[in-house]
Amino acid sequence: MKRSRKSVRRKAAVIPILRFEDQSLTSCSGLVVFQALFARLGLNERLGRCLRSSSSGIYGLGVMIRLLVVHLLLGYRELRDYRFYEDDVLVKRLLGLNRLPDVSTISRELSRATQKEADKLRRLVCELVLDRLEVLAPARLTPQLQKLGSGFSGNDC
Repeated sequence: MKRSRKSVRRKAAVIPILRFEDQSLTSCSGLVVFQALFARLGLNERLGRCLRSSSSGIYGLGVMIRLLVVHLLLGYRELRDYRFYEDDVLVKRLLGLNRLPDVSTISRELSRATQKEADKLRRLVCELVLDRLEVLAPARLTPQLQKLGSGFSGNDC
């Protein structure tokens, strides 16, 4: 069934407040912490800027990458395990969606990814690591990280 972009997307800016009195939390309620982390890192915007040219479908590659990150954070390894949380409200909120894509849609979108997009994503991950290293300011860096830092030319995405 073909869906419109408007029926799938939603705003994800508000971080819900957890209250432990009523015990009506879902099994994915711990994602609230990651929603705050993603907002602090600007991950949604950075992925959107980095992979903007590849958003051919309703969901786009940026949403698929975020979905895979959430999938791994929840402890799942196989894509078909997606059925365990596909109706979870907090997962949808974290991804900024009203409806999660089907497994076939996820596979199709990921198979369309090019080497150029993979390189952009790799540069974004390096940028995120280096940003955090600047904040931490460790006394020593391994030779691999020094090499990574010296070969990085800023906001390449």
